[in-house]
Amino acid sequence: MDNISRRSLISAGLGAGLVAALPGAAVAVSTADDAGLRTDPFMLGIASGEPWPDGFVIWTRLALDPLAEDGLGGMPSRPVPVAWEVAEDAGMRTVVARGVEHARIETAHSVHVELQGLKPGREYFYRFRSGRHLSQVGRTLTSPAPHETPAALAMAFASCSQYEHGYFTAYTRLAEDHPDLVLHLGDYLYEYKKDSYVIGGGNPRDHQGPETTTLQGYRQRHAQYKSDADLQAAHAVAPWLVVWDDHEVDNNWADEIPENRDAGQLNDTTERFRQRRAAAFQAYYENMPLRRSSVPAGFDMKIYRTIQWGQLANFHMMDTRQYRDDQLAGDGWKKNVAERLAENRTITGAEQEKWLLDGFRNSTQRWDVLGQQVFFAERDRAQALEIDDVSMDGWDGYAASRRRITQGWLDAKVRNAVVLTGDVHRNWANDLKVDYKDPASPVVGSELVCTSITSTGNGTGSTTDPVMAWNPHLKFFNDNRGYVNTRITRDALTADFRTLDYVTTPGAPVSTKASFTVQDGVPGLQARG
Repeated sequence: MDNISRRSLISAGLGAGLVAALPGAAVAVSTADDAGLRTDPFMLGIASGEPWPDGFVIWTRLALDPLAEDGLGGMPSRPVPVAWEVAEDAGMRTVVARGVEHARIETAHSVHVELQGLKPGREYFYRFRSGRHLSQVGRTLTSPAPHETPAALAMAFASCSQYEHGYFTAYTRLAEDHPDLVLHLGDYLYEYKKDSYVIGGGNPRDHQGPETTTLQGYRQRHAQYKSDADLQAAHAVAPWLVVWDDHEVDNNWADEIPENRDAGQLNDTTERFRQRRAAAFQAYYENMPLRRSSVPAGFDMKIYRTIQWGQLANFHMMDTRQYRDDQLAGDGWKKNVAERLAENRTITGAEQEKWLLDGFRNSTQRWDVLGQQVFFAERDRAQALEIDDVSMDGWDGYAASRRRITQGWLDAKVRNAVVLTGDVHRNWANDLKVDYKDPASPVVGSELVCTSITSTGNGTGSTTDPVMAWNPHLKFFNDNRGYVNTRITRDALTADFRTLDYVTTPGAPVSTKASFTVQDGVPGLQARG
């Protein structure tokens, strides 16, 4: 168990059940009839994640009153038995594994069950029970066997869901598209107090509680988001791979440096920010379908990891917040900051960079996909060649780090490199280069940037951005809300930018704004249709 004993995990309040399935037979266990809860405790839904060839994680968190101020969901202060089962059919008739876990107050009555012993490349269904209360049934999958190359994978990715800025209709539309895997690239929730981040016309929904800085505050905010029916639908349709960005902790945080660092401001000392990070990380683990390898250790939590989809794809899920150098000259757009080119600057940290470069060298898959947070391609707002005007928060602020990663996949002869990005609340599609200042520099990869689920509100619908005129590698822009659907095969990766015209009222239909293809062995984006 990664050099951590099960007893130590439980004593820390962060234990996860590791369960081997018995194919073709049901395991005889207690059915948790003695839970003693009078009302439905499954108000935060269910989820699965971290698929591997013989299993996955299934998750739930019990709550009777999700918005309780203490963050504990109105639950009793005792362990509550929760029965779970996994079946081969949605009717839960052919059960292949079942068991009982105890939801404990130390982890806000969350349950993580790690399944082993299932069949690779299969669809499964799962549910939980506490006393007479049943959860909904969720769908999940195991990944293919390591040596297999499946015909196709339907993968969707999304980011940036600000509860106050609109309704999460896009999550329901994503679920209706029936993906087999979902990547969430950060800003799953926002830390702000009510009405401190306001869109034009006023926020249609309210945050509960103050800005999140304490464990109870983060738990309450997660519960408010998890109570949303649209989000629950997206979690129930497929396994998720999640990484955070900044708002799961604090806007534009960098390693141990918070957004506000002046005397008298929130988190103005390193120690206070470490305490905030520790609280945010524990609540994040409690509310996500993560493996026990991501159990936080104080104010550290490892979320970078690689999930293989047989020989079809590697998903390198990255962390560009916890190990980065501080942003230069503030967090925003700045002109002619020469220090951004310094060779020693890093957005990944040395250990994560080595992990990723080693992953490139060891890859035998057709597609190497980087699931990460901030804009990767160069995006220079200054037209004049002697001036650059770039964001200090994205990879432009860490240019040498970006060059090392890009050169790394070239040196390793990665067959197809695709970077997936969130954060910027707009859709983009970009060709990637080693040297963006050299027009003759070849295209060596592709970047797909998803817009937000709700953040910044309805959007304008625009499909033009002036910077594209002097950044020819930026191929597509759109200002709507939505997500991206991809279909990955041996021969191509296709991407559909799925958009909604409005989010400030519920129920918007979805349509495809644009589509692109990356052909196997041919770097760069090709527009479809």
